[in-house]
Amino acid sequence: MGRLSVNLCGIELDNPIIPASGTFGYGHEFAALYDINCLGTFSMKGTTREPRFGNPTPRIAEAPAGMLNAVGLQNPGVDAVINQELPKLAKVFHKPVIANVSGFSLEEYAEVSAKLAAQPQVGWLEVNISCPNVHGGGMSFGTEPAAAAEVTRAVRNVTDKPLILKLSPNVTDIVSIAKACEDAGADALSLINTVLALRIDLKTRRPVLANITGGLSGPAIFPLALRMVWQVSQAVKIPVIGLGGVSSAEDAAEMMLAGATAVQIGAANLKDPFACPSILRALPGVLDRLGVEKIRDITGGAHG
Repeated sequence: MGRLSVNLCGIELDNPIIPASGTFGYGHEFAALYDINCLGTFSMKGTTREPRFGNPTPRIAEAPAGMLNAVGLQNPGVDAVINQELPKLAKVFHKPVIANVSGFSLEEYAEVSAKLAAQPQVGWLEVNISCPNVHGGGMSFGTEPAAAAEVTRAVRNVTDKPLILKLSPNVTDIVSIAKACEDAGADALSLINTVLALRIDLKTRRPVLANITGGLSGPAIFPLALRMVWQVSQAVKIPVIGLGGVSSAEDAAEMMLAGATAVQIGAANLKDPFACPSILRALPGVLDRLGVEKIRDITGGAHG
């Protein structure tokens, strides 16, 4: 057991640093830059049943201390991920990976989850419940406790692998949704996803994004993410993975002190592809300054 090791749902990680879904592709893209086996693990790009081109362009916009995206779950579909992406990943990454699942109905969530869970490389399923519920008028599954629980149960019924529910911050009470997922069988929670936001082009007097709104990520949302991780980690008994604007080793430590067992790095990867190894190199020094030997000992340390 190393100084930086943590346990996530019964699987030991060498360290708590995990690139977030949508910012790390399917892994092999970053493996061309550095040995990605230095990471604890990573979350693959969100995968749906059918191939998706995503939203029309422009779908990226800059913002103070962050960025907006409205990519729209562009991916090749679950069968292509299994037949093409995972074999390429196996050549460069020798640890269990987190498969991120998206869907537009309970049936799609269950089908995609079952297919991905059957793959030996997949250690955890991370279920993104920020997708529209096509049977519920288009509202996100993650904005209402009962709907979030339904998705959790649907996926729980098709796999025994560790199940992580990824929560949306675009809600009034994230704690009630977190508890509903826990009660329905989730093994862990990851939070937060991006915050709904808007930019307007002064020249055209129109929204910058073709989709009008997009998800805000980056340092701008870090304090919000920290607050939600603090609240949720005190309300549930399952592990919490903290994400949202983490861009330094100090941020990662702060997120863990708030209650996170592990930390995902998102927008920082897009700004600097070497963000994660840089954070990893700096973590021991942060622990030294905190007077802590093992990083797992700081989880929830700010709660008193």
